[in-house]
Amino acid sequence: MRALPAVTGRAEFDALVVRTDYLDDQAWQEVAASLMEPWGDRQYEADVHFIDDPVWSGATVDEVLTAVRGDDSLAVVFLADRTTMQAKSHPLLAVTTLTREECVDEEDYEQLTEFGCDFRTIPARLHEVHANLSIGNLGFEEFAAWAHDDPEGIFRSF
Repeated sequence: MRALPAVTGRAEFDALVVRTDYLDDQAWQEVAASLMEPWGDRQYEADVHFIDDPVWSGATVDEVLTAVRGDDSLAVVFLADRTTMQAKSHPLLAVTTLTREECVDEEDYEQLTEFGCDFRTIPARLHEVHANLSIGNLGFEEFAAWAHDDPEGIFRSF
């Protein structure tokens, strides 16, 4: 596993989006532009911290998680990977930063990761996922369950 640079400069409430695929700049521009659109019923400003550096090209989920481990306020990280770039809806991979060590016991960890440690979400829903996880309104497992119920495995809405 390669060492990636530490993520710096992210404001506490900014969603973290890491670009890991560099084969389609046009697709990336579409993803980034959609993530900067106002969101929610009150048209909130989009607060996103982008990692757009080819050193992250091909980074695995484990490599990204290792690089962000020092950020205690980060509940989820979003990857713009090959699937994101190729699929029409550009679904990003949402990955929980939760570790087994942060849980009360193995049963707690299994319950919180029942539907896995990642799921996909369309760009228009990234902010809802990030905001709800940041304030503890909903848990990662709830979003993962909704994605699990979608025929394509993507969280699209509540």
